[in-house]
Amino acid sequence: MSFLIDSSIMITSQILFFGFGWLFFMRQLFKDYEVRQYVVQVIFSVTFAFSCTMFELIIFEILGVLNSSSRYFHWKMNLCVILLILVFMVPFYIGYFIVSNIRLLHKQRLLFSCLLWLTFMYFFWKLGDPFPILSPKHGILSIEQLISRVGVIGVTLMALLSGFGAVNCPYTYMSYFLRNVTDTDILALERRLLQTMDMIISKKKRMAMTRRTMFQKGEEHNKPSGFWGMIKSVTTSAPGSENLTLIQQEVDALEELSRQLFLETADLYATKERIEYSKTFKGKYFNFLGYFFSIYCVWKIFMATINIVFDRVGKTDPVTRGIEITVNYLGIQFDVKFWSQHISFILVGIIIVTSIRGLLITLTKFFYAISSSKSSNVIVLLLAQIMGMYFVSSVLLIRMSMPLEYRTIVTEVLGELQFNFYHRWFDVIFLVSALSSILFLYLAHKQAPEKHMAP
Repeated sequence: MSFLIDSSIMITSQILFFGFGWLFFMRQLFKDYEVRQYVVQVIFSVTFAFSCTMFELIIFEILGVLNSSSRYFHWKMNLCVILLILVFMVPFYIGYFIVSNIRLLHKQRLLFSCLLWLTFMYFFWKLGDPFPILSPKHGILSIEQLISRVGVIGVTLMALLSGFGAVNCPYTYMSYFLRNVTDTDILALERRLLQTMDMIISKKKRMAMTRRTMFQKGEEHNKPSGFWGMIKSVTTSAPGSENLTLIQQEVDALEELSRQLFLETADLYATKERIEYSKTFKGKYFNFLGYFFSIYCVWKIFMATINIVFDRVGKTDPVTRGIEITVNYLGIQFDVKFWSQHISFILVGIIIVTSIRGLLITLTKFFYAISSSKSSNVIVLLLAQIMGMYFVSSVLLIRMSMPLEYRTIVTEVLGELQFNFYHRWFDVIFLVSALSSILFLYLAHKQAPEKHMAP
């Protein structure tokens, strides 16, 4: 009876997660597009529902909600379904919609979709060869074979996003990095833009007048008479045509310059708005957050470097370790086990909420940046693939943030994976991503004032 009650709780929560994913799909991703394929919407919502269910099971594990055997069953079922979606269903439909957009392959799109899926499976399987991700005793069709490879891709994505976010967040929030923009700078750039537009208009007028003059002269004086007249009109260029070509080249160059000036003007207006916003209470709050995250970024880069150099992976979760150090330093009586459970629950909850929110915001921006009416179905499926792999790898990494007694079922369900490898791999990719982001933002920040100072 308890298993039925536990299953009803899990099914109800999955329906709620599915509904939220469906609404997010309709209200955010596809609000400007017509939904042509409901199978895409269903796959996206199902992936989101089962991804969120894994996080729900982590919280239930800490709080002790549901029976232990029920949690194990739903962990196993949830992982099997999400792996089925990520490895078999989504890649096949991505290939199917890609082939469907090619007219020559319409009649045999099912065959070519299967070929694309087999190609994906080959590279997906070969991905696990260079990495020590699991024990060699596992069979070729075991769940560990799939989750280990999904984990490599997902951890790589997580580390890339985390590295860039750790650097970009303080750069975005801190007023220290804002350029000093005045009304004089904006007016000077707008004046250059207007002068460029006037030059484009005057040159286009000249081209129109030249074409009119050439047309009138051609009508009056250069009417071809006989066979040789026709040959002459074809082989000789009309007077003034060379000037038209030169003027057209100048117009093209000026139009490109006007586009750049317009983007720079919009950038100056945006920077001025950010300067004014930074003077408000909310802006000062985000400025403080920027300093906090900059310290966190430096600390994270330092710790990632230490972990890589000394091949170190923590055995105790950070909350318990932090409380033990504090209690030993202050010499006070404190129930470490009791408080580490509750603080770990809060910490894991914050990690889960921020991960879901941050990923959804990133997916929305990415979709609007590259989507079109023809490619939207493929892009949504790619986003579903990224989302599922991201959340599966989050479970692999969040496991280390959980106290030891709550890792048991998670470890049993995930199998005998080389968990230490994933943490070291995360540190390596995070360090590369963070240092690359620092270099990129430094060059962009240094180049911006020089661009606006250029005549």
